[in-house]
Amino acid sequence: MCNIDLTRDTVILFVARCVRLFSFGMISIVLTLYLTTIGFNQWQIGILFTTILFGNIFLTLILTTTADSIGRRNILIIGALLKIFAGIMFAFVHQYIFLIFAGIIGIISPTGGELGPFLAIEQACLTETVKDKVKIARIFGWYHFLGYVSIAIGALTAGYFLSLMTDIYQVSALNAHQTVFIVYAFFGLIKALMYFCLSDEVEVKSCENKKQLHGFNKTFGLHHPSSRRIVAKLSALFIIDSIAGGFIIQTTIVYWFHIRFQLNTDELGLMMMLTNIISGISGILATTLVAKFGAINTMVITHIPSNIFLLLIPFMPTKSLAILMLAVRSSMSQMDVPARQTFLTISVENNERSAAGGITNLVRSIGFSISPIIGGYLLKDSTNQILFSSPFIIAGGLKLIYDILLYLTFRSTIKCENQQDHHEEKLIK
Repeated sequence: MCNIDLTRDTVILFVARCVRLFSFGMISIVLTLYLTTIGFNQWQIGILFTTILFGNIFLTLILTTTADSIGRRNILIIGALLKIFAGIMFAFVHQYIFLIFAGIIGIISPTGGELGPFLAIEQACLTETVKDKVKIARIFGWYHFLGYVSIAIGALTAGYFLSLMTDIYQVSALNAHQTVFIVYAFFGLIKALMYFCLSDEVEVKSCENKKQLHGFNKTFGLHHPSSRRIVAKLSALFIIDSIAGGFIIQTTIVYWFHIRFQLNTDELGLMMMLTNIISGISGILATTLVAKFGAINTMVITHIPSNIFLLLIPFMPTKSLAILMLAVRSSMSQMDVPARQTFLTISVENNERSAAGGITNLVRSIGFSISPIIGGYLLKDSTNQILFSSPFIIAGGLKLIYDILLYLTFRSTIKCENQQDHHEEKLIK
């Protein structure tokens, strides 16, 4: 952290991300178990998740592509207030259609990870005055590290809290789950207050705002042809990766280990805490790789081995070996994230960053939205081990295809990136 210029706004944005991802980590342990408790089967839950994710696509598109014109801080506050609504609705309303509505509007994360407009807008705020790719990668590395640690602690906290409430205090599972959603709503309030304290430095300049508004009407906030080309290529690739990721969202992994190896909630919480912390550390290490090998190379060389370990998980005969494969996979699976976001950030103009991040995140959300309904069907019958374990195999295979296509698409960019780095080194000398 000493290598990052910690302004007041930077601290607020980092802490806000920690609060948000902590709450998402809690939900990842509770969500599927809670929906099962109130009477929904895996097929219904898969449909619910898919509908929520599809609905979130449109919400994210609207909020991120207008953030630079109507105010990044304003959009962040609105998003935080919607979390309060979602937490209360999920705690006390059990009708299917209302849960779908609350999940869409209130940004409930079925994936157990980042969802909604926050990621793109916060990253635009953090890098508003930064041009150097290594500094940007360093910011994103710590940003993601803190996020994954927060998810980990949130998952562990929820797991032990549920065990404490149900085993020690004999509270019903339903009431224990409801309490977690109430806490989720409370964190939404904390986030809104934090965003309110952001300064005007997180906003783009007024002249850029006007240009961004004009651009939104025509090209969703991307008014440079080169930016549109890069975002289009990345979006086409990201949808493959996100479809794959949708088969192994955190709630699915929790449910699979719960059924396959009979892990209880505190064991599941500990498992997810460890894997998320490992993922977070890998994000920091990615900064060094980006500086040495470039963003695209870092994305490819770290992602391929992680997907091989993903494919091995369902073939492990014991829970220890399966968890080991998951942990090894986690040590590399997220190294591509800071690299990916660094490449996107340096490829577009400052006043396009919210829009570019929003569009690519939106595309990833589309992919994530497709898979859960299929995954829910595959998980419906736990006695059929082939179908029950197939989400891991499908995800690993698709992700390997994505890695190969990514390299083939941006081979020329890798050469240009290396030449630019070499030129910069000469200037320094």
